[in-house]
Amino acid sequence: MSATTPPSARTRTRAASRGAWSKLRGSDKATVLGMSALPVLLVGLLVWLPALITVVLSFTRWDGIGGLEDIEFIGLRNYTEMATIYPAFWPALWHNLLWLAGLFLVFTPLGMLLAILLDRELRGTTFYQTALYLPVVLSTALIGFIWQLMYSADQGFINAVLGTSIDFYGDPGINLYAAMLANGWRHTGYIMLLYLAGLKGFDKELHEASALDGAGPIKTFFLITFPVMRPTNILILVITFIEGLRAFDLVWVINRGTNGLEMISTLVTANVAGEASRIGFGSALATVMLLLSSVFIIIQTRLNMKDS
Repeated sequence: MSATTPPSARTRTRAASRGAWSKLRGSDKATVLGMSALPVLLVGLLVWLPALITVVLSFTRWDGIGGLEDIEFIGLRNYTEMATIYPAFWPALWHNLLWLAGLFLVFTPLGMLLAILLDRELRGTTFYQTALYLPVVLSTALIGFIWQLMYSADQGFINAVLGTSIDFYGDPGINLYAAMLANGWRHTGYIMLLYLAGLKGFDKELHEASALDGAGPIKTFFLITFPVMRPTNILILVITFIEGLRAFDLVWVINRGTNGLEMISTLVTANVAGEASRIGFGSALATVMLLLSSVFIIIQTRLNMKDS
């Protein structure tokens, strides 16, 4: 760096951190190191170590019953078989993408819209917030049961209203979309709460200035509110993508991820904890999920670092 070039904000921050560290006493430094080492140790043991073991096992053939000496390394064979001779993989990947599209194009925007409406502090806002957030605190099994009452072919509410006898959960042509709707019922409330929390910290004077300039609500949102809410938008985007990729609980409750509801996560469970007990093959499927999820986590991290 030349003498005429001012130091960047990151350089100044690092210099200030080194200066603050040098001023600490020995006992204070030990306390800081201890408080930093414990979270790092927990993350390493509970997150990175299992992930690393999963990746290593993905290159092996092992039924999980014998000892470690029974593990056979087979290279990329699990990945080759997954893509070529495992018939459930590509439908499951397609279902995950459809699940993601439903969350991203329908239920996430719906949650954001509800947050904007509730942020106007209309009469009964607290009641609506509680009602819309209620599905988020319910267990997945209970959500599946509630929507079974809606979808039942014999006594379901929807069939009773329409005068039909559609088997929403049993028909492989529509059960994926029925499960997406049930999951979206929960996801909408979650996104609404996150976006509403971000809107509470929004400077209302920006809206007032926009109104004085003659901008309507829609134009104000896209030109002012949405850009200012960029950190919240990034968080919601990453959460939505990860929710789409790790879709598991609801479809497993319905029919264990079969008959049109195959997901990558259900295939992992079926291979690792099922009758076949193919630990290596299930680990390869889990590694694919890990790689796909990591893409969006890396994107979020880079965007956050760019903002800092």
